[in-house]
Amino acid sequence: MKQAVYHGIEDVRITEVEIPTPGPGEVVVQNKVTLTCGTDVKMFMRGYRYDPPHLIGHEAAGIVHAVGEGVTRFAMGDRVVAHNTAPCHQCYYCKKGNHSMCVDLPSNLGAYAEYQLIPANIVRETMFQLPDDMPYEQAALTEPLACAVYGTAMVPIELGDTVVVNGCGPIGLMFVRLAHLRGARVIATDVNEKRLQLATKLGAQHVVAITADIDQVAAVRAFTEDERGVDIAIEAAGLPQVWELAFDMVCPGGTVLFFGGTKKDTSVTLDCTRFHYDQITAKGVFHTTPIHVRAAFELLSMGAIRHEDFVQNSYELDDLESALREHARGDVIKNVIRYDA
Repeated sequence: MKQAVYHGIEDVRITEVEIPTPGPGEVVVQNKVTLTCGTDVKMFMRGYRYDPPHLIGHEAAGIVHAVGEGVTRFAMGDRVVAHNTAPCHQCYYCKKGNHSMCVDLPSNLGAYAEYQLIPANIVRETMFQLPDDMPYEQAALTEPLACAVYGTAMVPIELGDTVVVNGCGPIGLMFVRLAHLRGARVIATDVNEKRLQLATKLGAQHVVAITADIDQVAAVRAFTEDERGVDIAIEAAGLPQVWELAFDMVCPGGTVLFFGGTKKDTSVTLDCTRFHYDQITAKGVFHTTPIHVRAAFELLSMGAIRHEDFVQNSYELDDLESALREHARGDVIKNVIRYDA
């Protein structure tokens, strides 16, 4: 089978390997689609936290090719989607209910491949059989939507609140949609006009097109009464300067969600006087948890998020580099790798 292996910055190679054999509790999925992701792009363009070579990709859906001993929930031929993690439920953080902080939470990379081995813990907890009418592309959005669902759940959005989402990549657009569904008035900011148009379609009532000469904070505050600032500011760009801008957008008593991951060893500067006297809450959120993965899958089943809005161009696995580069340029929200076999 064909499988993509990450060897370093801008170096992804397609190799031929044997189809894996599932062990006890494991499942092998024959992938039908894999979606490009911002994390994949960051890994390709600037490296990641794991030392190469290693596998790449984590948003896929397909059919069950083989099941290991003891697997009863799935059978050969089932249409499925598997999340990329499942917590151990044994460590200190799991016992505290902080499942995204689990110390044994390995990311199951390897979705850019014709076949993929799904670990037993994921099979047990965060793998789902698709409804008959759910396209594979729709199902493959489960992982990124789960992250946005978790982030949205971690901030106190109330009916009628004003929320700004800074950055309209895939996750940012999902934040726009989820905040709208929770009854918020949403402001979206981005440099890309096409993404702002999609943000409007997904529920943003106001957009701010970022240019070199714009005061981004003032432009956002102008949409709030007395320019007091927003109730919730979400950072979904992964840029330190946007972290600082998001902090300056909230009103007294507001909450800032720092969701976009930055480069390693990055620091930001926040106004401590405002932080203290304006009683601002700043929250960092990473990844997701099983309950939010389940919620994301249900939202996709209901059509609250539609893959037609997020997935643009189709590629073969041999052209993975081109798919990642197009994603990196911002020409698309996501691309899809299709497997004909």
